[in-house]
Amino acid sequence: MDRNTYIGLAAAAATLLFIFLGQSEAPSGTQSDTAQHRQQFTAVKGTPLIDGRSDDEVWRSAKWLPLDQVWIGENLSPADFSGRYKLAWDENNLYVLAEIIDDSLYDGHPDGLDHYWDDDCLEIFIDEDASGGNHQYSYNAFAYHIALDGKVVDIAPDSSFVYLNDHCVTRRTTNGPLSTWEVAMRIYDGNHFDIHAENIPKSLSAGKQMGFALAYCDNDRSPEREHFIGSVVVEGEDKNRGWIDAGIFGLLELEDQ
Repeated sequence: MDRNTYIGLAAAAATLLFIFLGQSEAPSGTQSDTAQHRQQFTAVKGTPLIDGRSDDEVWRSAKWLPLDQVWIGENLSPADFSGRYKLAWDENNLYVLAEIIDDSLYDGHPDGLDHYWDDDCLEIFIDEDASGGNHQYSYNAFAYHIALDGKVVDIAPDSSFVYLNDHCVTRRTTNGPLSTWEVAMRIYDGNHFDIHAENIPKSLSAGKQMGFALAYCDNDRSPEREHFIGSVVVEGEDKNRGWIDAGIFGLLELEDQ
């Protein structure tokens, strides 16, 4: 089943699920009722040089967090994939440092908007106001797919796939199976974001909370990705819900230290 067909079926299924559970999408600008149950993350304050290296002072002060939740696939071995990451921030950006051990890097789609989720890529989920809710065809939250060449893709409100390259500056260095990804990400208020207009990034400050999750698409040269590995525990059988439901994200707080 291709992604476009799946998108339509997933949207219908999600709607039925919300009805069945008696839930509704969290209103814009407010945290959902599930926020108190989310996994908690923190980011340290500091500004790294975006060069695909982990030797900045701010990274030495940040803690490693695991990237170890298998959302898609089975029989994942440490030799095939293992990952960890750190988070930092300043008033202009959220920074992500990820160390990924992947025995085979694959980019089989020259068109960056074609089945980009089936190539190896880093994916960053961000919900600026931690409101949760559906973001499949809206900018209520963003799901940035960062390809091996640094291009950034998400789904637009009209269900098309669009580049958002100016949202993330990425540098990746690879030594054998180890790739170090370093990303500087601007944060936008998705409730007022218009891809056809000039959008001003948010200024960040200590104590701010955002919905956050990190993931990696792993393909070992197959027609489709074999594994999708995330940073948060997702309950239930269908764990690949982050691209639709921001309620599964963790809760990230910016620390002033």
